[in-house]
Amino acid sequence: MGDGDALHEQILRAETLLEELTDAVEKCRKIDLISKVAIAGGGLLILVTTFGVVGFDPALMLGSIAAVIGGTVIFGSNASTLKQTGVAVKAAEAHRAELISRLDFRVIGNESSRTAAKEAGHRHLQNGR
Repeated sequence: MGDGDALHEQILRAETLLEELTDAVEKCRKIDLISKVAIAGGGLLILVTTFGVVGFDPALMLGSIAAVIGGTVIFGSNASTLKQTGVAVKAAEAHRAELISRLDFRVIGNESSRTAAKEAGHRHLQNGR
């Protein structure tokens, strides 16, 4: 297997990792939403029970308190996971870009199109960093 093949394999692995990390970020965002709903729902039930809109029920009050506490714990834990995963996504994107920049592309055409393609590649690399 040549150097080019090894480089292509590394790029594929980097893209697979990037896809997995992106999926993890999406899961974290869903968990974030669910925890916020639990906090808001539990807090709302506590308020309506406190102000007498709903009759006092010990099980309902205990469930409301548990929803607020559990939602808060999950929200905090998930926030740090989301932050760490976001950092990993940026690192994986940078690694993939570095691998791609090492590829030796061949430009087919006359000299002016080669020069234009080379300049476009340099602009792309400068804008991507």
